[in-house]
Amino acid sequence: MDQVIWYPGHQLLLANIVRAEGPWVVADDGRRWLDLESGVWAASVGQTHPRVAAALQQQFATIAHTGFNYTAPVVAEAAAAVLRVLDLGDGARCSLLCSGSEAVEYCIRIVTGMLPRPRLLTMADSYFGAYGAAHGRPADRWTTFDWFGCEGCPDGKRCDATCERFATIPLAEIGAFVFEPGSSSGFVRFPPAKLVEAIAQAVQAAGGFVVVNEVTTGVGRTGRWFGYRHYDVQPDAVALGKGIGGGYPVAVAAVGPRVAAGMSGPPAYAQSHQNDPLGAAVLLAVIGIIEDDDLIARGAAVGARLAEGLMALAQTSPRIRTVRARGPMIAIDLDMTPAEAAALHRALVDAGYLVGLRPGTATLRLDPPLGLADQHADAFLQVFGERLRAV
Repeated sequence: MDQVIWYPGHQLLLANIVRAEGPWVVADDGRRWLDLESGVWAASVGQTHPRVAAALQQQFATIAHTGFNYTAPVVAEAAAAVLRVLDLGDGARCSLLCSGSEAVEYCIRIVTGMLPRPRLLTMADSYFGAYGAAHGRPADRWTTFDWFGCEGCPDGKRCDATCERFATIPLAEIGAFVFEPGSSSGFVRFPPAKLVEAIAQAVQAAGGFVVVNEVTTGVGRTGRWFGYRHYDVQPDAVALGKGIGGGYPVAVAAVGPRVAAGMSGPPAYAQSHQNDPLGAAVLLAVIGIIEDDDLIARGAAVGARLAEGLMALAQTSPRIRTVRARGPMIAIDLDMTPAEAAALHRALVDAGYLVGLRPGTATLRLDPPLGLADQHADAFLQVFGERLRAV
């Protein structure tokens, strides 16, 4: 099998996963792991959730695919549900797609068609997708602001022209601010609220737009429905992916009323599985599970439990440099070489735990399912402490 499949990353397990349930994945040789990365941060409600499985089966038995020239009732229901939780305002619109990269690219494509000024602004270390303008960010159209160093800004210092760093942003040229509410490049860094809010306010006050990439930070991942809600910002467009499908490939490109009103018609974009009923049914099921089981609050609680446990370990272990967390989105910077971090990572795998490791770095990452049980979090913390001391 390895000879006929391309793997985008390194092969870690050397095993075939044949079954999954809740937070667990199981290999064909019987080994099982507690998956604290939710796949690629996508299985927000756990693997093979019964309600997601039922939605898939029922919808597939009815109609799975319509094509983009006509629709099915479940698509409108799903669109209404996602716009309700996004709360972008009356007149908001959305389209259902397949991947987060696609959703980000689609949002930027829509907004670019009505920019009052030519350039787009984003933060350093943002990741917007695997392809397209959002991935390449050509220098003639994009400005990347290096915000590292702003984290320790004194409380009394303002984000305006009186700040030399802020003054480097060419706001007079910026037509849209494309914002990621927490670095999905894997390091879990959160730009300061006063910086984000000052940029967003300046851009929108001049007629520009704020586009938010919620592919990684959305759907409860930061302890709130969406990462932008940690900031006093009202987006003009939002891209969703990963967790909104609970492990199934569905994504959303949504625009607020100001953008929707400025569109002369549907964007000149179409793909074969746009607004498919099958993806819509899954999206509806995931939103229903999260609301019925109060998983936003549950995710925030389990994230806090893990973060507090890791910070307690950091008090006794010099091998933990920093712990960064917002809800169940956590990074652990280790005071060790990348080789030592890889050895710790492998030791955790051997002990039955899957966590993320930034290749070539000493940073581990946790993005557990929102409903992770306290006993599973506590068991991981105990094993992590033991393996950390053994490195």
